[in-house]
Amino acid sequence: MALFVFRKAFMSWLIPQQKRHLPGKRWISIALRSLHLVGIAGLAGAYLFNQPQSVWFPYLIVGVGSGVLMVAKELYVDTIWLYQLRGQLVLFKLLLLAAGIYWFAQPQAWIYILVILISGIISHAPGKIRYYSVIYGKTFTREVWMGMSEPKIRDCGDN
Repeated sequence: MALFVFRKAFMSWLIPQQKRHLPGKRWISIALRSLHLVGIAGLAGAYLFNQPQSVWFPYLIVGVGSGVLMVAKELYVDTIWLYQLRGQLVLFKLLLLAAGIYWFAQPQAWIYILVILISGIISHAPGKIRYYSVIYGKTFTREVWMGMSEPKIRDCGDN
């Protein structure tokens, strides 16, 4: 019984009934994404073309730092993100990058390209794909979590 109460309390903290408010969230997201693009582009270019660490390391700091801050922002505002494909693919991209560092002595262009393709596709995919949950096998939104029948998804179109 105590475990059930703890789990329910923890899950309601993890996924609150409404998103947590973050002042300036839109502009924070835009700034962090822009910094992330600069960091990743600089890192990939310098690293893949065998530049010395002194050239690519600052880009690594910008890329990783902005990435960590983007994940922290998403987790603070709405942890349900981890249950959705958009969050699950961030974790998958991190696994790909870590695997590339672990298994290969030299940088692998195909890993960077795959990570960039995943990023581009999921960030521009319709909501019914971005909000899909591999864990639950369906589009997973706050409405679904709260027991409502149909998820509410804001989309620019169904194409």
